[in-house]
Amino acid sequence: MDRRSFIASGAVASAATFLCAPAALAEETNRKIKGRIKQSVSRWCFDKIPLDEFARHCATIGIGSIELVAPKKWPVLKKHGLICAMTPSHSITKGLNRIENHHHCLAKIRKSIEDTAEAGFPNVICFSGNRAGMDDDEGLKNCEIALKQIVGFAEEKNITLCMELLNSKRNHKDYMCDRTAWGAELVQKVGSDRFRLLYDIYHMQVQEGDVIATIKEFANSIGHYHTAGVPGRHEINDSQELHYPPIMKAILETGYKGYVGHEFVPKKDPLRSLAQAVHICDV
Repeated sequence: MDRRSFIASGAVASAATFLCAPAALAEETNRKIKGRIKQSVSRWCFDKIPLDEFARHCATIGIGSIELVAPKKWPVLKKHGLICAMTPSHSITKGLNRIENHHHCLAKIRKSIEDTAEAGFPNVICFSGNRAGMDDDEGLKNCEIALKQIVGFAEEKNITLCMELLNSKRNHKDYMCDRTAWGAELVQKVGSDRFRLLYDIYHMQVQEGDVIATIKEFANSIGHYHTAGVPGRHEINDSQELHYPPIMKAILETGYKGYVGHEFVPKKDPLRSLAQAVHICDV
């Protein structure tokens, strides 16, 4: 399930299931955290919970950011002392790998940079787009051309552009930036500290595996992380093949200081699952 199909289907817990058993939620909420990993969460996964309620809960359990929230809703985050650690821009499928998309995408990115800088937030997301028959080398060059037109503005505003790595095997068929090495080559070609990759751990486990070694190898090219369970993109508990504490330790060992965003679709009580994820990643 990806963001688009999830939102379109409304496949999320109904309002009646938002509140887990009070004692169980209190148990998760009251556990102290170390806070060495700064944690965030993607809004779309919990979109049926009213934002004010959700932001209040996030602040209570030690989450400092809610991601991919539209600028008009940022005051709700700030009300609860939260930021938007990754702000939205253009679409996933029509991205920077095609020259004909550059005008539209770069306008969206520029506006996002302006809004994000004014709010005091750190990152703006961007996407390669789908291949649609295009050779990866041509797509790499076209992405480089586009990013070099906007990265100077990002530098001026102290904003980091992050291109997300997504799997093309299951969730985002035909997406071009589906391998860490390809993305890292693009980072090198752009040649700015203000362009990095969003390494989605779920997506890259599905696509190429070898997560910890890849994180260590390409740490200098990574500017943000996302989590989710494999298989299924659900809770990051012991029901799935990834064991997140060692992954979080590996991220810390690289010297990473940014946010790690939870982007799983909860199958169980959403608020309790999120609190559990915070503690699993609090190494």
